[in-house]
Formats: sequence, C-alpha cells, structure tokens
Amino acid sequence: MTTATFETLSQAQIDAARTAHPGAFGSSWATVKRWAPLVAAVIYVIVSLWYFEFGRLLDASERVLALLRNFVVWQDMDTWAYRQIYVGISQTLAMAFLGTLLGTLGSLVVGFMAAKNVMPFGFVRQIVRRFLDILRGIDQLVWGLVFVRAVGLGPLAGVLAIFVSDLGTLSKLYSEAIENIDRKQVEGIRSTGAGPLAVIRYGYIPQVLPVFISQSLYFLESNTRSATILGIVGAGGIGMIIIERFRASLYDQVAFVVLNVLVLIFAIDWLSKRVRLWAIGEQGER
Repeated sequence: MTTATFETLSQAQIDAARTAHPGAFGSSWATVKRWAPLVAAVIYVIVSLWYFEFGRLLDASERVLALLRNFVVWQDMDTWAYRQIYVGISQTLAMAFLGTLLGTLGSLVVGFMAAKNVMPFGFVRQIVRRFLDILRGIDQLVWGLVFVRAVGLGPLAGVLAIFVSDLGTLSKLYSEAIENIDRKQVEGIRSTGAGPLAVIRYGYIPQVLPVFISQSLYFLESNTRSATILGIVGAGGIGMIIIERFRASLYDQVAFVVLNVLVLIFAIDWLSKRVRLWAIGEQGER
C-alpha cells in the first residue's frame, strides 16, 4: 500500500480533495478566526494601559512608599482613642448581625412566596420576584446613601441598607432551595390531612433549614465587611472612624483598625463554619 503525495497528484485532484474535505486544508479565513480573538485582546490591553494612564503609578511610587511606611510605623500609640475604635467595631458587628437577622426573617416569608411549588398563583409569584429583582439590582452602598439621607447619619441607616439588600438576595436563594426539595416528604405530610402551614413546617422547613442557616451565616460574614464600607458613607460604625483617620492622615491608626476588622472577620468565619457543620449534622468534621 502506497501513500500519495502532493507531487504525484494533479491540481484537479487536489482541488477535488479540498472541496470534499475543507476542514483538512487551512484557509485564510480560518486563520483569521483563530488569531482574531488574541489580537483583539492584545489591542484591548494596550489601549487600556494608555487610556487609564497606568504609567502614573511610576510617578506616584514615592508617595506610595511613604504611605506604606506610615501604615507600618506606628507612633504615639498611647494617645490613640482605643475606646472609640472598639466601640465602632462593636457597632459594625451589631449592624451586620441585626441587618442579616432582619433580612433572614423577611426572606423566610418572601422566599416561600417566590417559590413556584408553594405559591400557586403565578401572578403573585411574578410580582414578588420582580420586587426582589429591584432590591438586588440596587447596590448595598446605594441603599446606604438612600437611608443616610432618609433617617440621618448613624448605624440605623446601615442596618436598613443591609436588611433591604439581603432581603432581595436571600429570598431568591431561599426560593431556589425550596423549589429543589424532595416532594415525597411534602406529599407524605399532606396525605395526613395537614394544613398548608403544617405542610410548610414539617415538610419544607426540615429540608431547607440547613441551607438557610448556611447561607445566612455566609451573609453575616460578608455583611461585616459591607458594614465597614457603609460606615464610610455615614452609616456609623468603624467605617466612619477609618475615614476620619484617613482625612487626618493618621495612617498608622487606619492600619490598626483594619487589622482589628480582619481579626473580627476571621473569628466570624471560624464560628460560622462550626455552626454550619452543626446545622448539617457534620459535627465530626473540623
């Protein structure tokens, strides 16, 4: 058996083979399609570097080094207002906890109203879902600005911003968890003649409660960070202390406050992991 080479084939045979098997032969169009995304990406990166003036980082290198030096060199620590700092951290934690708690309680109701296997009226369900889309579509920071304007400066604005934002997101997550439950358990409860509330209590909630707890604990951790940012726009807590220290160029105190916030977030993450494991019955895993 011999293998034909291009030297032994006529041009007509090559053209016939190219027509019959176009994928086996390279083409200029195929080459363009293969390299066009890479060329476009390179051009986009070059244009972005020029448009956003990343070269200014080199001009600001001395200021950056001075700023970093001020972060790590702590001076006059005995004059720092430690009580004010830790009161602000306590307010931030309370703000995140209360906002998450209110969002969780509200989502327990709204989530069931948005689940198609619980709410039989499609019109009501669609209204609830569009309402949740509005809540999720507006960033938590924007809600913070809105409530600062509405109720004034202080932690109440932060609590309301976290509550509204969590209500939109947690309700969607809860409704999806409700829609994915095992229907046999629900049907078994319903077959005993139980009413709608009893079916929800004994058929739905035992299946979705571990998921609800896990998601709410995750949001508590996330909201602790968010509450810090909300404080910067006037919602109270440690965020206001951070922005005040920044404006006064007390960068060493800013670094101290940020380290304390990080320790708080690590502690919340550790505690929430233990609670999640307890809720799903995996107490042996650590």
